[in-house]
Amino acid sequence: MSKPVILCVDDERIMLDCLRTQLLSSFGNNYIYEVAEDADEALELIQELTQENHSIVVVISDWLMPGMKGDELLIRIHEQFPKIVKIMLTGQADEVAVNRAKKFANLHCCISKPWSESELLETIKSGLSKL
Repeated sequence: MSKPVILCVDDERIMLDCLRTQLLSSFGNNYIYEVAEDADEALELIQELTQENHSIVVVISDWLMPGMKGDELLIRIHEQFPKIVKIMLTGQADEVAVNRAKKFANLHCCISKPWSESELLETIKSGLSKL
């Protein structure tokens, strides 16, 4: 069985690099860390990974991205993969979008940018403990 996957989605490459560094530092080689720069790329990557029998356990998504917003992405992911832990990491989400993601995507948590590394890691751990 392959390692589980944590997927990070953000249109800013520096944010993805930062997330990957923090996740690798905390969780080491226990997971595969994948990144996508927009929702369409994330959905394609999820399909590829599931076809290759990888288990995606966490998706961390920005909200404000070109094309599809993060709440819509998380709802689409939830429709196919309800057990994935979904976290929104954003500096710009409005309350309506967050509530929509909570209601229709079972959003685990919404964290504001700039985020606290310890808060992010504890949020991931608490989400994973429910799997």
